[in-house]
Amino acid sequence: MTDHLIILPILLHLLAAIILIFLWKESLWKRIVSITASVVILVISVLLFIKVWNTGILTTQAGSWPAPFGITFVADVFSSSMVLLTNIAGLAVAIFSAVGLSEARIKYGYFPIFHLLLMGLNGAFLTGDIFNLYVWFEIIIISSFVLLTLGGRKQQIDGSIKYVALNLLASVIFLTAIAILYGLTGSLNIAHLSLKVAAVENRGLVNVTAMLFFVGFGIKSAIFPLYFWLPASYHTVPSAIAAIFGGLLTKVGIYALLRIFTLIFVPDNFVLQVFTYVAIATLLTGAFGAVIKRDIRKMFSYLIVCHIGYLIGGISLFTQAALAGVVFYLFHDIMVKTNVFLVTGIIYKIRGSVKFNQSGSLYANYPKLSLLMAIVFFSLVGVPPLSGFWPKIFLIQETFTRSSWVLLVAIILASLFTLVIIARMWAEVFWKDLSEENTNEDCFRPLPAFKKSLLVVPVIFLAVVSLYIGFAAEHIVNVSNHISNEMINPAPYIKAVLGTDQLTH
Repeated sequence: MTDHLIILPILLHLLAAIILIFLWKESLWKRIVSITASVVILVISVLLFIKVWNTGILTTQAGSWPAPFGITFVADVFSSSMVLLTNIAGLAVAIFSAVGLSEARIKYGYFPIFHLLLMGLNGAFLTGDIFNLYVWFEIIIISSFVLLTLGGRKQQIDGSIKYVALNLLASVIFLTAIAILYGLTGSLNIAHLSLKVAAVENRGLVNVTAMLFFVGFGIKSAIFPLYFWLPASYHTVPSAIAAIFGGLLTKVGIYALLRIFTLIFVPDNFVLQVFTYVAIATLLTGAFGAVIKRDIRKMFSYLIVCHIGYLIGGISLFTQAALAGVVFYLFHDIMVKTNVFLVTGIIYKIRGSVKFNQSGSLYANYPKLSLLMAIVFFSLVGVPPLSGFWPKIFLIQETFTRSSWVLLVAIILASLFTLVIIARMWAEVFWKDLSEENTNEDCFRPLPAFKKSLLVVPVIFLAVVSLYIGFAAEHIVNVSNHISNEMINPAPYIKAVLGTDQLTH
């Protein structure tokens, strides 16, 4: 079904960015326009998801060129869900940024670039064309690089160099894979590629191309061994920027992997084994990296890497139930990772530091705020029945089904490490007394009530969404099962895009 509602989340973020450029010196209006635009786009995203859920897959063709010749946008349940979650996180970060960022960063273009980044993310989720997926990735990289370097501190520049170097390498590999794929099939439309790749006789070259995509998207997802750009860069930026990075940038790589390896390439045993080994290494190296950190942002950066291992491990199992677990965990992780970096921003406002030894006594001084933060941390750990618990159960069940015992051990170890890491951080940052020599000025307490609310309300908002994911897990399971069924049986997607009944996979 054709519907131009699909492109509104992209166009409205672009329009917001253009308007914000013309408001370059109007800091108050930048905040108002950004938050207003984020609310409107979130409403559009909700309507898009409801329409897709009720009526089926929606498509639109740019310039009315029919697929596979034109540029296709597709909204199925998976892509519309990702757009919805992106704009939930985007609204929360926009509100937090209104107070949480310095005036200098806002003055020099934070909000326009922020909306261009969200535009790129929405475009990547909605595109039905493999080359335009590359284009959207480049928009994401350029926007995120500007946000990384905004402020120009030495630590930021150092982290951004590593970030850009590895991501440009990933882009080169991605573009090379696209060129080979186009040479093999003569098409760039993802649905059309699903049919064309299945008919290619040179399976060896097909597998090489598949692995190139895995490496390219894997770097962007921060998998082992090319993950070090993430913990080297995410802790260098303000918490508002780190929140949108931690919540979404690695997840778009996972989304692309799920699309590529369910629609275009059907992974064989060798490819799935590679996924398994990489998942195990990612789980363990991320956990080991986090356990030795005494800085909250650095610790959470390594936990991002660790938890990407759950997603790669779920893909390696490649059953419908495992893919449903991956989708469920993806939804949970976007919300909770965005929120934990917003929480670190509040901690920084209170203590002037996010180092363990300079951030004690938070529970004694801020008991209600600490309990709110505890909900976020418990969700991250996966304390039952919160949002992180259910997808891990699904993944653990499937490791038994597939007799993937080493992966099972790695998942359990990573979960235990996460529990120990968060418990230790809670003990030192919230319960342990803060010595007088480590006490910095509390910037949170003297803030006006309105500004405090702009910092705390986004955390409450995302915490409520996480609680919904956990306590209304049956609804998320229904959505996840629907998505995983479409992954395993892509015929409806192909038919919606190409309008053909000649479906083979």
